[in-house]
Amino acid sequence: MAPGTTRFNVKFPRLETILSPVLPGPEPRKIRLAQTLAIAQLTLTDFRNYTALRVAPEARMVVLSGPNGAGKTNLLEAVSLLSPGRGLRRSPFCELARQGGPERWAVAAHTQGPLGAVSLGTGWSGAQDDSEAGHARQVSIDGVKQKSSGSLGSYFNVLWLTPAMDRLFSGPASDRRRFLDRLVMAFDGAHGGRVGTFERLMRERNRLLEARSHDAAWLSGVEAQMAEFGVAVAAARIQAFEALAERIHGREPAPEAQGFPWADIRLDGELETALASTSAVEVEDQYRTMLSDSRKRDAAAGRTLSGPHRSDLVVHHGPKGVPAKQCSTGEQKALLVSTILAQARLIKSLEAGTAPVLLLDEIAAHLDAARRAALFEVLEELQAQVWMTGTEDGLFEPLAGRAEFYRVEDGALA
Repeated sequence: MAPGTTRFNVKFPRLETILSPVLPGPEPRKIRLAQTLAIAQLTLTDFRNYTALRVAPEARMVVLSGPNGAGKTNLLEAVSLLSPGRGLRRSPFCELARQGGPERWAVAAHTQGPLGAVSLGTGWSGAQDDSEAGHARQVSIDGVKQKSSGSLGSYFNVLWLTPAMDRLFSGPASDRRRFLDRLVMAFDGAHGGRVGTFERLMRERNRLLEARSHDAAWLSGVEAQMAEFGVAVAAARIQAFEALAERIHGREPAPEAQGFPWADIRLDGELETALASTSAVEVEDQYRTMLSDSRKRDAAAGRTLSGPHRSDLVVHHGPKGVPAKQCSTGEQKALLVSTILAQARLIKSLEAGTAPVLLLDEIAAHLDAARRAALFEVLEELQAQVWMTGTEDGLFEPLAGRAEFYRVEDGALA
């Protein structure tokens, strides 16, 4: 059993108890760098393949190694759920409960940062008695129940990179929109709620158009709300995109000098383009009119064809000037790492020098030895708490003495 790791078996009568900051076991220890936003203690209960686990890392960098299926990514997923949204896998919350266990799960953490210690908790129970049973999750901050996961964004910033993102640049535009929206949520925890509201309104509009015998006044009301939330979503994306583009194009420090190419990025969307030269109020009116005028077209298509749900993040390999989707697998991985690091530096610059927590799943894949070494040096300079996974311990040898190493086997750390 590795230092700072505890296995325990406790039966909790209520989900609220699991989310409470008063947890059994030793007090979490202080992370070595006070300026770092970090998890000082993480507790999982009936989450994925973990019956019960507590880990209290002391080093800023944490390496989780082990065979496929051992639970490495599950642990990163638990950390990702301490932020707004649905986590790095976007799985339905009911699927996160341990197979064969009770129909519930919980993740709790003591975090430390420049503003002091904060206890965060989140969980789900199939017995929840509300209109969204089976979908909603509970969230608590310092033991106080919150209305939504959006409130977590004020206390915990996290970015992640997973193997599923390796084809981000050549995959569907929806993946790149989610990538951009995660960046926006790092500064504005309410952004995810606005995106979700827009999507619910769009589904309602599509349903009304399909019915054909719809109430015209009701449909107009739905479209007016879609225009309001759609423009708000697009405006927030523009702000985050421009900040990221400035950080990348400024190239300080130059990523190519650290083994990674810089990404040339462009935001492509109807509303985003309109907002560049027109006021938000005017764009909202234009979009509402567009929705009204395109009812027949959208009804025939069975979906809404215009809006922020169609926007895309266009990426080119900066030094080569070619579309990222035409690059090799290794080049795309390097571009993605470069972009994630730029996001992390941007957040750090806007958060009084505090970098976000980074979750890097199978990060060594497709990176040669030189780029791995360069990555580790950049992470050291970033002063962020970093959780990394890999199947081979040898890939992380350069971090000996700088990171805590844990072996993951069948839902346990050793």
